Formats: sequence, C-alpha cells, structure tokens
Amino acid sequence: MSWSERRVALGALWALALGGCGFELRQTQPMPFQTIALAGFGARSELAAELRRSLEGRARVVETPAQAQVVLTALADERGESVVASTSAAQVREFQLRLKFGFRVSTPGGRELTGPVELALTRDLTYSENLALAKEEEQADLYREMRADIVSQVTRRLAALRL
Repeated sequence: MSWSERRVALGALWALALGGCGFELRQTQPMPFQTIALAGFGARSELAAELRRSLEGRARVVETPAQAQVVLTALADERGESVVASTSAAQVREFQLRLKFGFRVSTPGGRELTGPVELALTRDLTYSENLALAKEEEQADLYREMRADIVSQVTRRLAALRL
C-alpha cells in the first residue's frame, strides 16, 4: 500500500470514528419565543445592532414591547478604560479596557423571566507612543471582540429561557 493510499484510508477511518461517536458541529439553538423587543438601548448602540444581527433568523425583533413575547431591557451599556501601568516619566504603558452590560428579560405584562444580570469583561492593552495608530486599531478590535462575547452570552441565556 502506497503512502497516499494509507492517507486516504486513515482519513476514511477518522471520518467513520467521528461519525460514530456522535460528533456534530455546534448549531444555533432555537429560541423559545418568536418575537423579542430590545428596550433601553441608546439610539446608536453598537451592542443593540449586534444583538439584532445575532437574533436574525432565530426570532423576529419588533419595535414595541407590546408586539413582543419577550422584552430585553438594557440596564447598563458602558465601556471604559483605565491606566494600569506607567513609567516614572508618567508615560502610559498599559491600559485596562472594560465593557459592562446589564439587562433584564421580562414579558410585556411585566413578569420577570430573569432578574437583573450584569456581564462585565476586561482586556489588557499594552501601549507605546511610537505605535499610537496601531494601538487605536487594536483597542477597537478588542472592544469589538468583547461586544461579540457579550452578545454570545446574552443569546445563550435567551435560548435557555423558560416561558
């Protein structure tokens, strides 16, 4: 048996083993509701826009809470940064980026499905004056990554709701 034939046989063996063990790619969880309203967000909230995109195809996002089965109310949507380390010459060397999102899920009638939940993420960012533009882009990427992580956590919690 040549080397290429062995590789094909080994690949087929792996495919059979993975298929037989129940391995399956993760799929989106269905939502236990058909409609949801997002309330309490700022007019240009990036988090609200990303939540809408994440819920697309799984539930319909409606404009008013009266039209929805479930209402997600934003209690806090804050981002900030603080200096963690600096030199003796007061030059910043490291920042800590923070993103906090608080929310509550209820029915339009006011019955709480989840109490107030607060999600807080932090990331460290080294800084150099010589690379200021690159560090700004890195900061934007880190905030984008944190926002995606929060959206993922919120959608998993929504999928686990019991109506």
